[in-house]
Amino acid sequence: MEYIAYVGEKFVIEWYYEDNSECEVLEYFETLNETAQNKLFYLLKRIGDFGIISDKTKFRNEGDLVFAFKPQPHRFLCFFTSGKKIIITNGFYKKTDKLPKEQKEKAIKFMKNYLKRVKEGTYYEN
Repeated sequence: MEYIAYVGEKFVIEWYYEDNSECEVLEYFETLNETAQNKLFYLLKRIGDFGIISDKTKFRNEGDLVFAFKPQPHRFLCFFTSGKKIIITNGFYKKTDKLPKEQKEKAIKFMKNYLKRVKEGTYYEN
């Protein structure tokens, strides 16, 4: 499985994989055109290498330990975890000003699942 999205000096950024080895967020990313993909990679490189994106229009704390990369008009939700990792949980096309509740709930569900599986030693392949 291709976990790694970007390796920087400050953070390693990974795609989230579900129990069934599906990676919905990577599949979504792969449907985007090159320009949209490059916008996200710029943000991943920025936070991976420098550890911060101070522009709230590009990266923002959405509460409940969920953050959003914001390569307009798309959103990629993520969370920070031990080992200087950022896990990207889900991506979507943003149609409204507010973050859709179901997208944030999905990110929280995936975060809890990731942490549980890492603790059990079942997330990463041996």
